[in-house]
Amino acid sequence: MTPVVRAVARLLLPTGLVVAIAIIVKGYADVGDGFSAGVILALAVSLQYLALGPRGAEATLPILRRAPAVAVAGLLLALAVAFVPVLSGRPLLAHLPPPGKNPVTLGTLELITAVVFDVGVFLLVVGVLVVLVHQLARPGEEPRR
Repeated sequence: MTPVVRAVARLLLPTGLVVAIAIIVKGYADVGDGFSAGVILALAVSLQYLALGPRGAEATLPILRRAPAVAVAGLLLALAVAFVPVLSGRPLLAHLPPPGKNPVTLGTLELITAVVFDVGVFLLVVGVLVVLVHQLARPGEEPRR
């Protein structure tokens, strides 16, 4: 790849992360969700693989080696948010606080369990897509831990 492509790829990774976070936060005021945010970040990581090659991308971003663990953590987080209400007799995916109650806020972000669910979906999507890109970049090789 040309030096220009490498430079653009390096600039788009932090930009993709900021856009992904903005989509998760915006999702509670307008349309947006963890799945879309995960796909955006995974595309930015995929560009790193294309521009730098598998070894270069993993050297630049050592966290890529932990993609399977990130996917599992996201799955467990999303499942916990979905099934914990069942343990207390509420329906599946019942979110807290219930309708009509004021949620805790962090700036303009309302901290409700739907945010935690979306973060879990985000981690799951990013983890799975990064593992997929790794397997496409290095067929037949297990991700390093």
